[in-house]
Amino acid sequence: MRNFTKEERSWVLYDWAEGVFTTIMMAAVFPVYFVSVAGGEGSPGSMWWAIGLVAARLTVGIAAPFLGAVIDYKGYKKRLFVIFLGAGVFFTALAAVVSSWQLLLVTYVFANIFWSVCNQIYDSFLPDITTKDRMDRVSATGFAMGYIGGGTIPFMLSIALLLFGENFGIDTTLAVRISVVMTAVWWAAFSIPIIKNVHHKYGDDLPEKDFFRQTFNNMVDTAKKIAKNKAVLTFMIAYFFYIDGVSTIINIATAYGAELGLPATGMIGALFLTQLVAVPFSLLFGRLSGKTNPLNLIAGAIVMYCVISSVGFVMGFGLEEGFFGTDTALILFFTLAFLVGTVQGGIQAISRSTFSKLIPPQESGEYFGFFEIFGRFAAIIGPSIYALVLAVTGRSSFGILSITVVFVTGLVILLRARKLVVFER
Repeated sequence: MRNFTKEERSWVLYDWAEGVFTTIMMAAVFPVYFVSVAGGEGSPGSMWWAIGLVAARLTVGIAAPFLGAVIDYKGYKKRLFVIFLGAGVFFTALAAVVSSWQLLLVTYVFANIFWSVCNQIYDSFLPDITTKDRMDRVSATGFAMGYIGGGTIPFMLSIALLLFGENFGIDTTLAVRISVVMTAVWWAAFSIPIIKNVHHKYGDDLPEKDFFRQTFNNMVDTAKKIAKNKAVLTFMIAYFFYIDGVSTIINIATAYGAELGLPATGMIGALFLTQLVAVPFSLLFGRLSGKTNPLNLIAGAIVMYCVISSVGFVMGFGLEEGFFGTDTALILFFTLAFLVGTVQGGIQAISRSTFSKLIPPQESGEYFGFFEIFGRFAAIIGPSIYALVLAVTGRSSFGILSITVVFVTGLVILLRARKLVVFER
């Protein structure tokens, strides 16, 4: 980041800050712990986890457009960011002190909601801190830093606690609680630079009267602009589907593995591999975007995710049918972790920067509010399909295979968007 401005570096560092939430709370440590607690009481843990994800995404999806309209008013973007950040950190820390699986799920849902709205506001800062020709690189660097932040000190300490904590009188439950507290502290501490150095440059003046009516009217006007812009609308619809699959894989992977009986420490090690692999590949996506149409990069990543879902099915089906044992399944899980690392950061980074290039910077909050709708409501489809298929068939493997449908749908629509989107060079 040597050639980045102070604002760009501070913005990128927030990915480092919140990356630990993605790793410990969403992907690795907390989901496995939740499934073990809920499953220990006779409940299908991964199904309740999926339902919790749906509740969080539904809440954010409903609130996102109005929030987007509000943060476009000068002085509101950073103020609301700080408020939601504080709430997210609080509920994350609270998850370390509750014990029943119901309260664990409730605290996680609230933490996830506030983490999501912080990310919406964070993304909308991108046009404020850099220029269009630098957006792909800055966005990709942000995701790379997120993987480094989420996959280094706190994640390694969590693994160490889970593997060796008993030697120091720390059982699994206490190790998870320490990891959750560490997540809250890390998230808060490394958010200081963005609060201090990043400022809202493009925005509207606060209306002198009829605040809610004017805000609602602004939201409606933005919706009309999106509906009339075929390039933006088609890209958002494609995003709606393929990012659903990405989010589902992130949130379901370890819960799925736990349901199949894979060892928790092995899965966490595999996800650590994902973090390491994602760093160089995220940066690679940023560099390649300057040499080819970024939508081609997204399309390639979607194809890879179809492969990932299919291999995940083979892993689960083989275990369920007794074709191979846990050791072979764990090898396949590591393979999947590597493949996910090659595309996970890149597809999200290029999607974020691509959308930023297509919208007016002074209305970034409102546009990202609708972008958030597409992203969060989309994230309802995959977990819902997974939970439904699991409930009907009783087979987790069929649930993970069903996610392929949303990837294929997103790819077809993205190919249409590629014919409509024209980038300024």
